[in-house]
Amino acid sequence: MKRGTTLFLKIAVFLIGIPVLILSIFGLPWLANNPVNPDYAHILYPILIGLYGSVIPFFAALYQAFKLLSYIDKNKAFSELSVKSLQKIKFCAITISGLYVVMLPFVYLVAELDDAPGLIIIGTVPAFASLVIAVFAAVLQRLLQEAIDIKSENDLIV
Repeated sequence: MKRGTTLFLKIAVFLIGIPVLILSIFGLPWLANNPVNPDYAHILYPILIGLYGSVIPFFAALYQAFKLLSYIDKNKAFSELSVKSLQKIKFCAITISGLYVVMLPFVYLVAELDDAPGLIIIGTVPAFASLVIAVFAAVLQRLLQEAIDIKSENDLIV
């Protein structure tokens, strides 16, 4: 693969992380200190804890994606290191999905008190998206492992 393609993807990974970092540093503390309705501010705290908790596996997955792109640059795409990176990305995505599923009852309570039914749909989108990423990483991991196995068998034959 050409170096320009992986460079573009590395820049994209970096640009994906910047808004999340800015939001976690500035946006979430502001939301914690200035709730929309002070009557149910206590319900927002578990949601904020879940959001902060999901930032850690998110950045871990971005780091693993960056490492995977580095392996591709070094022509080590078909190696156990790539399989391990995909496995870690899968684990991070499952963790994020689980955190958002745990947060859904609190999002439901806020939606009930604020009379905002669309909030529940918005709360399910990150859980579903990270689950799709986990399944995609699992499929890629399996395909890559099978390709490595076939490659090692062919190396033994020759």
